[in-house]
Amino acid sequence: MTTPKDAREGLLLAAERLIGEGGAAVSLREIAVAAGQRNNSAVAYHFGSRDGLIEAIIARRLEAMETERMRLLAGHEENPPDDLLRSLVAVLVHPMFTTPYAEGSTHYARFLEKVRDHPAVMLQPLADDRWPATRIITTRLEQSLGPLPHAVRRQRLAAMVTAMFALIADAERRGELASRATRDGVVDMLVGLLTARVAETAVS
Repeated sequence: MTTPKDAREGLLLAAERLIGEGGAAVSLREIAVAAGQRNNSAVAYHFGSRDGLIEAIIARRLEAMETERMRLLAGHEENPPDDLLRSLVAVLVHPMFTTPYAEGSTHYARFLEKVRDHPAVMLQPLADDRWPATRIITTRLEQSLGPLPHAVRRQRLAAMVTAMFALIADAERRGELASRATRDGVVDMLVGLLTARVAETAVS
């Protein structure tokens, strides 16, 4: 017998996959059908709206990733890394290659790529006290870029998030999430983005 919890889980997985494949405009009816729900209003019943569904998917995945990021950050406190900026980027990136997929996801990175402009993606992790690891990492990354003008720092952090979603989504599509070389390459590229030389026109 399907329980409300099972139905909710099925909707989350179906929505994550369908949005990852076709974008956030996928119909709620299609999501309900893919989740095996006969009631076309199942999404509204469990999540209230499309926005509520997207926010629930993000919160569900973030919870487990935050646990892993806090564990990695604790390791920083015990053994401070030589290259702090690269280590912080790695703490942000590494759980995205493993944690959602250990929970049964197949399209999480592609889902994030499709909804990256949604307020739940751009604002929730920074504004919500439930996600302290993401807030700590973001704050420390910005501090690590201290010599750069404030506007440049904020621009680069935003660009890093966009690039991170795209690069991990590409790895997901290619079936390369388990590749250590791919994961380290993503970290290297994001560090390069953050630390690139600033043109004079960018600070004038």
